[in-house]
Amino acid sequence: MTKKRIHIIDTTLRDGEQAAGVVFSLEEKIQIASLLEKAGVPELEIGMPAISKEEKEDIKTLVQAGFSFDCLAWCRATYNDIDEAVSTGAQGVHISFPVSPIHLKALRKDEKWVMTQLKEMLNYASGSFRYVTVGAQDASRANYSFLSEFIHEAEYNGASRVRIADTVGIMNPLTVSSLFQQLKKDHSTLKFEFHGHNDLGMATANTFMALCSGAEAASVTVNGLGERSGNAALEELVMALALSSELETNIHTKYLSELSALVEKASGRTLSSMKPITGKFSISHESGIHTQCMLSDRSTYQIIDAKSVGRKEESFIFGKHSGRAAICNFFSAQGYELTDKESLEILSEIKHKSSILKRALSESELLSIHKGNSHRIVSS
Repeated sequence: MTKKRIHIIDTTLRDGEQAAGVVFSLEEKIQIASLLEKAGVPELEIGMPAISKEEKEDIKTLVQAGFSFDCLAWCRATYNDIDEAVSTGAQGVHISFPVSPIHLKALRKDEKWVMTQLKEMLNYASGSFRYVTVGAQDASRANYSFLSEFIHEAEYNGASRVRIADTVGIMNPLTVSSLFQQLKKDHSTLKFEFHGHNDLGMATANTFMALCSGAEAASVTVNGLGERSGNAALEELVMALALSSELETNIHTKYLSELSALVEKASGRTLSSMKPITGKFSISHESGIHTQCMLSDRSTYQIIDAKSVGRKEESFIFGKHSGRAAICNFFSAQGYELTDKESLEILSEIKHKSSILKRALSESELLSIHKGNSHRIVSS
């Protein structure tokens, strides 16, 4: 059975850079784009041309670099924004429209304005780009009847894809699944994209569920970088789809760790050490119960193959929760074969010292403990 292929749109250079205080230099944008190309990401949303002259020039440079992915420019529903996007040479344009009552009120617009502008903007942009996508901003808080009418008009007027945006991250996997099942029932011939925010910590899960419930595409960012608590994380979604679904992305996952580190450095946003997939401790182990099993089969407590995401397997961590099997294995690799008595004494000392220091011990500290234990044995 052929797996359904999911279309990934990376928006690190647009929505990712919208994270408060984040600014990418042109050199950093090119580095990020180059690595995303190596990873096989087919489409990048590379910026908002109307932001500034400098932003537009950066977008032009990215478009003219000849990357293999499609370049998408993000626009508000205005003629000027579309004109600015046309001047960049981008292959595609994304036009965003407010669809929820709260956004319409804040922008002093109404549903009639949206429907009129939708038709006008699509007709205006259609001749200047290879494809045009439409965004339903704050779709998660829209009235379904209006959202459905909006989607129908978008498809009728030539939209290639409609983005359902959970702009404030209010959805959960159950509501996402319900929404997309209904959307695909009511608009079966249109391609849908989900764009999730992480305000409640569910962006990646929501995006995963949208794709499992009928959406054909998802827009994500490296490290989940984005406004407030960020977006769905590219590396987390790709690995979740690979290991926990019947869907595929054709993304070359061996570049994920390198991408994560590059964006971490360029954005100045330090990752949690426990971050899934690329966090320092995401494939690290200390517990004696775990490490004993992992010495014979690492998959007993680790589903991520380090090499598959461009990492090396981490050595076991030694501390309060360590067990004899891991201790003996470590010292055996150092050329020391411990007796049962030695292993118990050294393990006891490791647990004691780790508890006092409130941290794991380094290799040099382990060797020091062994040396001290050896001296005690000789003296006795």
